[in-house]
Amino acid sequence: MCGRYTIVVSMEELMLRYLNEQPTDRYHTPKYNVAPMQNVTAVIHDGEKNKLGELRWGLVPSWASDDKIGSKMINARAETILEKASFKNLIRRKRAIIPADGFYEWKQLGSKKQPMRITMKDGAIFSMAALYDTWLAPDGRKLSTCTIITTTPNSLMADIHDRMPVILSPEDEALWLNRANDDVERLTALLRPYSADLMRAYPVSPIVGNVKNDTPECIEEQILLF
Repeated sequence: MCGRYTIVVSMEELMLRYLNEQPTDRYHTPKYNVAPMQNVTAVIHDGEKNKLGELRWGLVPSWASDDKIGSKMINARAETILEKASFKNLIRRKRAIIPADGFYEWKQLGSKKQPMRITMKDGAIFSMAALYDTWLAPDGRKLSTCTIITTTPNSLMADIHDRMPVILSPEDEALWLNRANDDVERLTALLRPYSADLMRAYPVSPIVGNVKNDTPECIEEQILLF
C-alpha cells in the first residue's frame, strides 16, 4: 500500500516541474509526513493545460451516500482497477498525479517494524499515479478527493513490503494526464513497478508513525539498531 509520503520541495520546483511556469506568490508548506484524509497537492489536466491544486486523500465516489468511505479508499490496486465500481470509470477521464519526493513503508525485522523512506537516488520529484472524483454533499458542498494507485513491488521494495505506489516515468506523465486519452489498455499498461535501479531506501525514525509529527526529523537517515 501507500499510506504516507513526503513532499518537501519548494513551490518553485513544483511549478517548474509540472506547469513549466515561473512561480507566483502561491505558498507551499513542506510536508514531511503526509497522511490519508489530509489535503494533498495534486496535478490534473483541464483539457488545455496542467493545473496544480489540492485534493483530499481518500476517494469518495460521486455516487457515495456519505463521505465516510474515504478513509477506506486511500489506495486502488492496479490489477483490479477495471473491476471496481469506484475506479473503473474514473480511469477514463479523472486521472491525477500526486507529486512526491519520498514515501514511507514499514519493514518487518523480527518482532519489530522499521520505518523506511523510499526516494529516487538523485532526490528528484516523482509522480504517483492517482484517480480523483468530486462528491456533492447533501448541503451542496463539493468535496474533491483522490486515491493513489498501487502495484506489485520492484526488487528494492520486495524486501520491504508487498505493494508500492505506481510511479509514472516522466515520459508517460503527459499521456496519463491527457483527458482526451481514454485508451484504457494503454493507460493500464502504465501501471507497473518503477525501476528499482533508480531508487533507494533508508531507515528513518519511528516518529513517522505518528501523523502529528511533520518535521525535518522524519526524513533524517537513522542507524539500524536491531
